[in-house]
Amino acid sequence: MIKLNRETDYGVGILALMASDPQARHSAASLAEVRGLPQPIVSKILKHLARSDLVVSYRGAKGGYGLARSPDEISVAEIITVLEGPIALTDCIEDGRGACQYGSQCNISNVWGRINDVVLQALSEITLAETATEPNGGGQNPIHTLEFTGVRHVREH
Repeated sequence: MIKLNRETDYGVGILALMASDPQARHSAASLAEVRGLPQPIVSKILKHLARSDLVVSYRGAKGGYGLARSPDEISVAEIITVLEGPIALTDCIEDGRGACQYGSQCNISNVWGRINDVVLQALSEITLAETATEPNGGGQNPIHTLEFTGVRHVREH
């Protein structure tokens, strides 16, 4: 199963909420409350995002967190990469054929590479602005439909 970890899922949701008011400063407590998440987890994610220059941390009485760039300039692929690491469906995609004991005999790594490219491209084309949600859950953007082309299944006899 291809699945994002929970922290990445939460991180995208937190950033989507921040993108609904991109000029505002958001406290970890308010983001946690609106998203229904424990504040320590939200704080941990925000610190990670701040170290990666996706959000800016402001100190002081009117401190909090804000987006480092416009939501139109941040892709879902970038968020996933920051929170989870490189987007790679298999070890050989991330680390090369040498990462797999069967790398030299593998006849499907190029297919995995093509599939990975399509997934990466799709995630790169979706911006944080498109994920922006209103705090009350209204105004959510429709789900994107991805079209996978150029990948075909060939069965050898």
